[in-house]
Amino acid sequence: MMKPRLRIFLTIIALSASGVLSAFRADTTKFIKFDGSLKTRFEYATETNMSRFTVRNSRMGLSGNIIEEISYRAQVELSNEGKFEVLDMYTSIKPFKNLSVSLGQMQIPIYNSYQTAPAQMLFANRTFMAKYFVPGTRDIGVLAQYDFKLGSVPAEIDAGAFNASLINKPVWTNSLSWSLRAIVGEMKGLRGSAKIYRYPGVETDFFLWGADLRYGGERFKIEAEFLDRRNLFNDDDLLAICLQGAYSFPVKNAGIFKDVTPALRWDMMGHNVRENGIDVNRLTAGLSFGFTAKPFTSLLRIEYEEYLVADFIPEFTRYDEMDSDKITVELIIIF
Repeated sequence: MMKPRLRIFLTIIALSASGVLSAFRADTTKFIKFDGSLKTRFEYATETNMSRFTVRNSRMGLSGNIIEEISYRAQVELSNEGKFEVLDMYTSIKPFKNLSVSLGQMQIPIYNSYQTAPAQMLFANRTFMAKYFVPGTRDIGVLAQYDFKLGSVPAEIDAGAFNASLINKPVWTNSLSWSLRAIVGEMKGLRGSAKIYRYPGVETDFFLWGADLRYGGERFKIEAEFLDRRNLFNDDDLLAICLQGAYSFPVKNAGIFKDVTPALRWDMMGHNVRENGIDVNRLTAGLSFGFTAKPFTSLLRIEYEEYLVADFIPEFTRYDEMDSDKITVELIIIF
């Protein structure tokens, strides 16, 4: 039997699709946009000789404008390890030309979307910092974004406050989490950001700070990022660094494939690195075959991960295959 939340969401999509033409005729400032992504994969862990098939992501989303100054975003995960999950659910208001205020459930701004969104990631698995540093990538709260220019270079400052809880949990709290971030540049060309994030709790009383730098064009990306998390409860310091890049080569007469994209990544993670050194390095090499003329969209990916573990860390205790070398074959469809 279809779950109530899923049934409601699919009904909204159906109603939106049937009304999209009339919406455009009624007011050109209104629009309804549907998007989705599907990631399914096969993984083989070489150290344990175990394998599995998974549907890693199955996302559907709606976005649009009520009027020019008010927009919305709704996105769901149809199956996250078998569970239906609401991801984005927020409204943005532009009271002034360069200021936008969003309220609802959204991605916390400590992370870059190209490191966490399935439709934008260069690799099958997220970086260490995107996977292990805070409980989840989304929260319920408010986020203000102010756009301006430094000469001719676009820039942005955003600040937010959140419940410091997992998604879909509107808890009462006397200790909100908060974030502050500055961004300079654009996704095409040179872009950099610096950010801080405070996530209060009892045994997870975190203060995070980090920065990233990327340079990208239509067919290539080079990205570097570091993130440091100090647990004020026990003074544990967790550090992660990532360097990754990819280049898309167009191909002709290759059947359904339009490009080939090799990608390389090195990332590391360690607790109290100054005293103990790096706990784990990971090397990832991937080769993707794109189905469309636009690079980095729908593709078939073949990938190998090698873990160089120097010391045991609690992040890898969920199952034995977490820190095993892996071969992954992944199909990604973006629509």
